[in-house]
Amino acid sequence: MTNRERTLAILRYQSYDRLPVVHFGYWGETLDKWAREGHLREEDIRGWGDGNSVDMALNAKLGFDFGWQCMCYGNNGLFPPMEWKVVAEFPDGTRHVRQGDGVTYISQPDAGSIPAHVDYLLKDRAAWEEHYKWRYQWDDGRVDRAGLDARRQEPPRQDPLGLHCGSLYGDIRNVLTMEGACYLMADDEDLFREIVATVADLCYRNTKAMLDSGVKFDFAHFWEDICFKNGPLIAPSVFEEIVGPHYKRITELTRAHGLDICSLDCDGMIDALIPTWIKNGVNTMFPIEVGTWGASIRPWREKYGRELRGVGGMNKTVFAQDRAAVDAEIERLKPLVALGGYLPCPDHRIAPDAKWDNVRYYGDRMRHAFG
Repeated sequence: MTNRERTLAILRYQSYDRLPVVHFGYWGETLDKWAREGHLREEDIRGWGDGNSVDMALNAKLGFDFGWQCMCYGNNGLFPPMEWKVVAEFPDGTRHVRQGDGVTYISQPDAGSIPAHVDYLLKDRAAWEEHYKWRYQWDDGRVDRAGLDARRQEPPRQDPLGLHCGSLYGDIRNVLTMEGACYLMADDEDLFREIVATVADLCYRNTKAMLDSGVKFDFAHFWEDICFKNGPLIAPSVFEEIVGPHYKRITELTRAHGLDICSLDCDGMIDALIPTWIKNGVNTMFPIEVGTWGASIRPWREKYGRELRGVGGMNKTVFAQDRAAVDAEIERLKPLVALGGYLPCPDHRIAPDAKWDNVRYYGDRMRHAFG
């Protein structure tokens, strides 16, 4: 069997010969550290990206089969983006920079974390009409026709290929900011609904264009990141009423093209939003962050049954520990794999504290444990 066949068989509760060893990519700092330590050469990591040739070569060195993020994307963002602008500069080198989405962030020298915002542009209908609405309209130029043509002419694939259907709220939250999205829902619900509907229609049309290209995809996928360690960043009732039906429109389209698996990338404690996703055709949760709240597919399976699948849920923090910790984590995964419809994968990008030997050891032990 190919990795593509194995993966689809697992998520469809069918028989398979062995479990693929899957990853979710790396922090850039992780690859840089491994190069400094002599495990990799600079040319081994130059140009790394999800699913590209550099990624595939790293798979062979580390013992992974493939990364879940190998996908084709449409451009669902602002088109064209706004011009970046330095709004303010400070003596310590800190700057306030308005980026292409109209949000002004704090930029600090050598900072590696997600930057904080200090202001945003989309606060009312006037800003929506002037700066945003026309930038969220569909245009064929958003679709990489040359890239799709190249995909269509490829020989039969060994690894699964996803169709990225966009984001129905996460990108909106980024543009409005979390606080701004909450205020807008209360102050101008009509505008809030219009923004969601406009972005969702753009995602639908991009998805349809890529499906119509003739490329054979294996699963559909959304990105959101709209939860934190204690729950969602949007009221579940609002999410179900306003956002939920747009998922259904897109998943009905992807299913009509044979894509019965639809995964969704959302970090944090996602439990309160799962009912909306399941109801509207999203059936595979990813990356199932273990976190401080101990996320696992088991309680979700008990609640939602076999309709809920999962990719992720492997506690990547063991890579910073020792081989005994890696062995213990694999033992923890065994009964979860036995549930079916579940593919273990590190629960986010492999972080800079990961030890090369532990990651290599994980690949070897996973093959030993799961065929």
